[in-house]
Amino acid sequence: MSNDVQPFRIEVPQADIDYLHDRLSSARWPAELPGVGWERGIPLDPLKDLADYWRTGYDWRAQEARLNRFPQFTTEIDGQRIHFLHVRSERPDAKPLLITHGFPSSVAEFLHLVEPLVHPEEGQAFHIVAPSLPGYTFSTPLSATGWAMGRTARAWVELMRRLGYERYGVHGGDVGAGVSGAVAGLDGEHVIGCHVVTDPMTAANTATFLPGMADRLDENDPVDKVILERMHEFRTDGSGYLAIQNSRPQTIGYGLVDSPLLQLAWIVEKVHEWTDLPVDRDQLLTNVSLYWFTGSGVTAAHTLYEQAHSSDWGAPSTVPQGFAVFGADETVRRLVPVPEDVHWTEFERGKHFPAMEAPAQLAADLQTFFGRLR
Repeated sequence: MSNDVQPFRIEVPQADIDYLHDRLSSARWPAELPGVGWERGIPLDPLKDLADYWRTGYDWRAQEARLNRFPQFTTEIDGQRIHFLHVRSERPDAKPLLITHGFPSSVAEFLHLVEPLVHPEEGQAFHIVAPSLPGYTFSTPLSATGWAMGRTARAWVELMRRLGYERYGVHGGDVGAGVSGAVAGLDGEHVIGCHVVTDPMTAANTATFLPGMADRLDENDPVDKVILERMHEFRTDGSGYLAIQNSRPQTIGYGLVDSPLLQLAWIVEKVHEWTDLPVDRDQLLTNVSLYWFTGSGVTAAHTLYEQAHSSDWGAPSTVPQGFAVFGADETVRRLVPVPEDVHWTEFERGKHFPAMEAPAQLAADLQTFFGRLR
């Protein structure tokens, strides 16, 4: 295994952009039943509007240049190519911070978060390391089976060692929260703290995978009743995207890699369901474009399959923990059993993608939590 870290720039061939435009212009659209809304998936009109903008209004080259303003690198760890942003602050007191995205996301999620962390007007500054998860965008091709969160966490520990960071913080949401917690458990000697984001829906959805959780909740308690209703809704209506990827990733992968409409709909549906604040349309399409140009819809799906069939959750963490809850209500504290003195911040708005929905609030919370840690 080579320890080399190589500079990287995103340079999508023009032929790939032209091909995308050709596929969008010749798309075959399905029929839509009258009176049907989002309950059966993304409706026809909003997807047509977004696809048309992707083809005629969205400027990939401008977004590519925007991403390339962040120094990027690749390295090989455990046989896997790993792509990452590595943006260093000029501040002498800056602290290294490893941030990890989730599904269906990429480093494009952090476009509005990196700058206020690296060059804040006031408060704690950071050196940002933001890897692409194995199998996602430029951390492809996926080298082998087995890339669940535990193996990814071990790769992240090696990445930070390779970059020379003796003390660093970790942050993430969704899959990135699990990876960050696993890194903290594996490398507590070097991790100063672990900060994660969640929201009521994500907390309830996660609870459906915890053995015996439903049995511990009392349907006569008003808070528990809400949690049980959300868990039931996720199992019966909200988990279809996960069920197919957890069981047949290769099958859905043919469509994700071959059809830009499917890749667009696959991501946009989740962003619509999992946000309550506006997300910049160009940022959204940059995320979709990264999946499309790299053909990583299938490999991202394979990593979800791996996690569904893995028992490797790593070691429990003993480092300081911080939680930022977006769209908060009283159910989350019930579902996340943490000490009373843990860093816990609640925000009224935002949901699953706070780095895109509320980057200023998230940046401030990261500064507050890590500012006191050494």
